[in-house]
Amino acid sequence: MRLYTYEAVNKSGHLITGQLEAEQEWMVVERLRQMGFWVVEVKAVRPSAVRGAVFRSRKVGLGDLTLFSRQLTSMLDAGIPLTRALFTLSKQIANPTLRNAVSDVARNVEGGQSFSDALSAHPGIFSTLFVSMTRAGEVGGFLSEALSRLSTQLEQEKSIRDHVRSASFYPIAVLGFAGVVVLAMLYFLVPVFMQFFPEGMVLPLPTRVVVVLSNSLHQWWFIWAITVAALVLGFRYYLRSPAGSRAWDRLKYRLPVFGSLFHRAVMARFARTLATLLTGGIPILQALEASGPASGSQKVAEAVHGIIEQIQEGKNLAGPMGDSGIFPPMMVDMVAVGEESGTLPDLLGRIAAFYEEEVATMAKGLTALLEPLMLVVIGIIIAVVVISLYLPIFTAVISGVR
Repeated sequence: MRLYTYEAVNKSGHLITGQLEAEQEWMVVERLRQMGFWVVEVKAVRPSAVRGAVFRSRKVGLGDLTLFSRQLTSMLDAGIPLTRALFTLSKQIANPTLRNAVSDVARNVEGGQSFSDALSAHPGIFSTLFVSMTRAGEVGGFLSEALSRLSTQLEQEKSIRDHVRSASFYPIAVLGFAGVVVLAMLYFLVPVFMQFFPEGMVLPLPTRVVVVLSNSLHQWWFIWAITVAALVLGFRYYLRSPAGSRAWDRLKYRLPVFGSLFHRAVMARFARTLATLLTGGIPILQALEASGPASGSQKVAEAVHGIIEQIQEGKNLAGPMGDSGIFPPMMVDMVAVGEESGTLPDLLGRIAAFYEEEVATMAKGLTALLEPLMLVVIGIIIAVVVISLYLPIFTAVISGVR
């Protein structure tokens, strides 16, 4: 995605300027025409390498968006006009990426563009959910209420992510620490022990492996560094590719213990997003189109796409959800009851609250379970290296006694 600046004439005949992110210039022109603007000029922004690296490094998190939504809601409730509220917030937002985006949105709104259309010009910051809720609030005349619901949604989403990260970060951090300890032992400790090995002695296989690894680390450390860096970067690149993302999405649900946690987190996101959109007056098909990708799972997004097609053919929501085999029976049954009683948004909110509580409970339980388990794993790894180093000494002592 590249950043483009544009000049255009709005429906009122005023000249407006702004920025849009797109792959190519013609996409910017097409999007502006869809907004009803007469395009005057479009230019690509070429930031310096340093400035671009800094700009990309400051991502907009859920906490930033939640705070922005809360502050904007409070200002609108106080009777401050939308344009003035946006300009005020653009001067006090800490995150530079979000600050620049809000400033651009404020200029476009002042130029006559709708708030939701101005937000949609920054798809990397404001999601489909964010844009859809604000559009519904603008059309229905309850923008402040829509932003308040959106803030609650973002807070719940952040809570789920924090719980999942806390449960998955601990084993990764412990295993990384174990790897650093092993490398330090290979580099510093093994050469010291090698001085005590009798000359000409045939070393046991575990000791030979440790010695070879130590020598290679001393002689070809740069190869080790390049290999590790290549593996890490290659793995990250693969996960970000469509094939790698799809493979990881299918694999993570099969992981022992963690698979159930990931599945519940996805169900909570889907139910909470769908409930928020339906409560905001978004039509069911449009709400499903936004809820599928917002779940964070390609598998769920593909299933929701199939559900939308079946709804367009005249079916209800619960039937296709049950046929997909992804959604839990309890969730399907409650959706069916909600459709029959006309309380679908309320029941979806209860489903989301249930799974959010499940995620929090499982995350705490996993952390408590993994703490002693990871200590045992570290102990085994270090013990293998230490025993491999002592084996020749034990062998020499036993031979001397005999």
